[in-house]
Amino acid sequence: MDLFGETSDWEVKLAPLLKKYKGKKHPLEYQNIYQLLIMVVLSAQDSDANINSIAPALFDKFPTLSSLSKANTETFTSYIRKVRNYPTKANWLLEIAEILQKDENIPLNMKELTSLKGIGRKSANVILREANQPAEGIIADLHVIRVAPRIGIIKEAKDGNKVEKELMQVLPKSIWSEIGMAISFLGREICRPKPKCEECLMKDSCQYYATQLIP
Repeated sequence: MDLFGETSDWEVKLAPLLKKYKGKKHPLEYQNIYQLLIMVVLSAQDSDANINSIAPALFDKFPTLSSLSKANTETFTSYIRKVRNYPTKANWLLEIAEILQKDENIPLNMKELTSLKGIGRKSANVILREANQPAEGIIADLHVIRVAPRIGIIKEAKDGNKVEKELMQVLPKSIWSEIGMAISFLGREICRPKPKCEECLMKDSCQYYATQLIP
């Protein structure tokens, strides 16, 4: 069963998924764009739950980019020691704070965001989506990397940038802002490494599910 189709086909097939998750806040428990920026960098190769657990104390101590720009490495590092690869991330974030200085200087476009240390396209896409800015790409986190090929939207790939590029070629720009996060939520809740196919609202359009039905 070949489910690879035209752009318009996938827009229709993915409509129920978009309806369910459109506008749902990212699992990182941020209060503003400054906090989101910091947490997105910290969450790379770590869990959102872990970053959420250290965030209250971190932002109580450093409530703004201005306060973070005045921090010394040792003090800042003491608040993020439970984060994976924290020494490198501390250097990235202190450099970002030094460059931007104030919360209002946080850029909200792909080019400027990805020029900052520790922010790749995935992180930038998350920030733009949560800030309600026009999409310049599609979020391709580890869940999207697993789920999008499984459904059959694209062929399997392990590299997030490649997955994003292929999704951008197949899906209309009008859904870029929401579709990556919607697929991610599906991957977090239903289409896990061991998927709960019978509960999935995408099963009628899913390549993986179709193959499970073949005797």
